[in-house]
Amino acid sequence: MTDADMSVLNEVFDVIMDRKNNPVEGSYVCSLLDHRKGINKILEKVGEEATETILAVKDNDKEEIIYETSDLLFHLLVMLAATGVSLEDISEEMKKRRH
Repeated sequence: MTDADMSVLNEVFDVIMDRKNNPVEGSYVCSLLDHRKGINKILEKVGEEATETILAVKDNDKEEIIYETSDLLFHLLVMLAATGVSLEDISEEMKKRRH
């Protein structure tokens, strides 16, 4: 059984939400949330990071898997924030599925 401390996801999500609600000039998160392409820019990044994660797995490169999965999770968090989905929403859905 794994008890990984995933509180960092909450911390990162809180920062993303803060950037959404209180934009900071020069912030990468703000550049995604306010991009002229709208949600499509964020989805492009999610797709890009998903592909890079898949390729890292295919290459069996553990360091790259960790790095790219972290990028993917980050961009998924930005996507959730942009669409008004909370980590609590995701947590509740995951709890339903674990049985």
